[in-house]
Amino acid sequence: MIIDSHQHVVAGPRLGSYQGGLLNSRGFHGKGNHGITPDYVKDLKQRGKTHIELLDEVGTDVALLSPRPYTMMHSEKPEKIVHWYAEATNDAIAACMANEPHRFFGVAGLPQSSGVSPTNTFDEIDRCVNELGFVGIMINPDPGEGDYATPGMGDEHWYPLYEKMVAMNVPALIHGAACKNPRESFHNHFITEESIAVLSLIDSPVFDMFPTLKLLISHGGASIPYQVGRWRSQLRGPNDTETFDDRLKKLYFDTGLYNTESLELLFKIVGPDRCLFGTERPGAGSKTDPRTGNWYDDLKPLIEGIDFLTDADKRAIFSGNALAMHGERLSAKLGQPA
Repeated sequence: MIIDSHQHVVAGPRLGSYQGGLLNSRGFHGKGNHGITPDYVKDLKQRGKTHIELLDEVGTDVALLSPRPYTMMHSEKPEKIVHWYAEATNDAIAACMANEPHRFFGVAGLPQSSGVSPTNTFDEIDRCVNELGFVGIMINPDPGEGDYATPGMGDEHWYPLYEKMVAMNVPALIHGAACKNPRESFHNHFITEESIAVLSLIDSPVFDMFPTLKLLISHGGASIPYQVGRWRSQLRGPNDTETFDDRLKKLYFDTGLYNTESLELLFKIVGPDRCLFGTERPGAGSKTDPRTGNWYDDLKPLIEGIDFLTDADKRAIFSGNALAMHGERLSAKLGQPA
């Protein structure tokens, strides 16, 4: 079984139109109706194919769907329009799940706002997990989208959310989002913020206080594996009793890297037991590599071709680690042991 732990919803133009209406009116005319139903999303296409066709093309069995992060408009005001848009996006994911209940599973986008306590997201977490059957949540480490108003993820600001996640046994995908700073595209901002999130978490007591907290870092840990020598020399946790690598391996990492060399480095640094198959397909890597003629985001053959990975390692990366991280919520629905 191949479980892709990092995919984003294909929601079509209705979601964008709904967002535009909220931004234009700033919520003056109320919440409105987004009109996204299972029938509407069923035949939507990306790169000329339906989402299911894109999965089948590369042999993916199951996809964990989250919102497209750069659309989540966390820095916008008033706060209520951020909530309404998050709800609409999660409803779109639920519509996809209704059409493909054995292949699509939801990872909820949160209505985060700059400088606001993450407790403002709890109602939507409860709705998505308890009512819609989602298996995880997605956290933007910079809801200010470049305004620097929200502290790093090791700060006490985030502790109420971690308490909530641990109590519910809900994991999170850590994924950067939009950026209003013209120096950075959202692609750049993803890598910057995910790197900052990792370093902030490692240089904090978060995993001492919340030892069962489950966090999946997008894009292969961003810049951290490549710069690991620098951080080994600088960071050893809050009490200087663990190595940087010890702390790093309290996190999980997806395989959202589009070349063999980077994947090999990730597996060597953090170990295959901390890695979950994730491609973001369809997304940034859904283009043809002119050197091979293959999709950049067709990662299964790249991982299968890494000779130092054992068969057990590959099974763990492709599905076992995702089942372990997401627990009973995912494994029971797939008829697999957690």
